[in-house]
Amino acid sequence: MTEPQFFATPGYGEIMRRDRHYSQAVRIGDRVEISGQGGWNDSFEFPAELAAEIVRAFDNVERTLAEAGAAWTDVVSVDSLHVLGPEDFEEHNRIMIEQFRKRLGDRHPIWTEIGVAALGDPAMRVEIRVVAVTG
Repeated sequence: MTEPQFFATPGYGEIMRRDRHYSQAVRIGDRVEISGQGGWNDSFEFPAELAAEIVRAFDNVERTLAEAGAAWTDVVSVDSLHVLGPEDFEEHNRIMIEQFRKRLGDRHPIWTEIGVAALGDPAMRVEIRVVAVTG
């Protein structure tokens, strides 16, 4: 069996490892799983605009995957958690789907979208977790 390798994304990942005692990604063989990524910057600030927050969450997924030797084009599964009311559903989906098309190319991973009351920070409106398989 391959030994798990754990990764901390430079910046915020190092802070989370130190302060909250968890890693941003684990790689076992050719499988990479990441913890949920929000739309924060390295100072854990969130944009006011929803679109900017979702795009930054996708950027953070990309940063974390790269740290573990993977990319969006290796992603096979996406779970996204959303703080939203019924009136927010279309905007969240529109931005998520735009980012999928931009970053995944011809790959069509499975996706589970979950509405929640709250996430790990009161300012968060979205969190994205993925599984990737590298070649």
